[in-house]
Amino acid sequence: MALSDQYLLIDDLVLHNIIEYADLHHRDVVLEIGAGTGVLTEELIKRVRAVIAIESDAAFAELLNRRFENTNVDIIHGDALKIKFAEFKFNKIVSNLPYSISSEITFKLLKYPFEMAVLMYQYEFARRMMASHGSKEYGRLSIGVQYRALVELLEIVPEEAFSPEPGVRSAIVRVTPHAPEYEVLDYDFFSKFLTAIFSQRRKKLKNSIGAFTDIRGLELPDDVLNKRPEELPAKRLARISDILYSRIRN
Repeated sequence: MALSDQYLLIDDLVLHNIIEYADLHHRDVVLEIGAGTGVLTEELIKRVRAVIAIESDAAFAELLNRRFENTNVDIIHGDALKIKFAEFKFNKIVSNLPYSISSEITFKLLKYPFEMAVLMYQYEFARRMMASHGSKEYGRLSIGVQYRALVELLEIVPEEAFSPEPGVRSAIVRVTPHAPEYEVLDYDFFSKFLTAIFSQRRKKLKNSIGAFTDIRGLELPDDVLNKRPEELPAKRLARISDILYSRIRN
């Protein structure tokens, strides 16, 4: 995480609210990504058994090591996108995430077991996470995250709550993992399928699918093929993905 991507939370009320939303207990072990100067970390350690704080910036990591020496904080200096979270045992995630890695880190986190995450995102990104079909924000992010978790917008945070100000509003989001409401034959294929059709979201499905794979002989009604991807619910898109995957596999 570059310093240019580090927006430090300076609003005490927002900080307090994050802690309250996380419903912390002494048994909890919390993963924090992008610990910065340790403002959030300081509040976490008062309430939980341990904190695993990841920070990629060397200067901040050194500061954190001095600040939290001989405490229940484990400082990890490294890139959260490269670190294997399986090496750690945590049950909650509480973080003011670096906005530049929001998508990558969210999908990575959802591959690991945890009870709940309270995360800070750019507001527009949070809207995309929660979007339903039929909206302009609906896409691969919405479907991919909601496949694995319930997403709740808890609070909109103004830019002046940070230093430096990020120039955009932010949002506190709660992510609670759940079992998928529908199954897919191959999730990696489904993810590639979603990427393909939503990268051409203004095109009808017959055109965006046609750019992804051969649609000749594809048994789908015209009223589906003539829709744009954002018009269809995730479960219907999953069914189309399964049909394509079955045909390719066979």
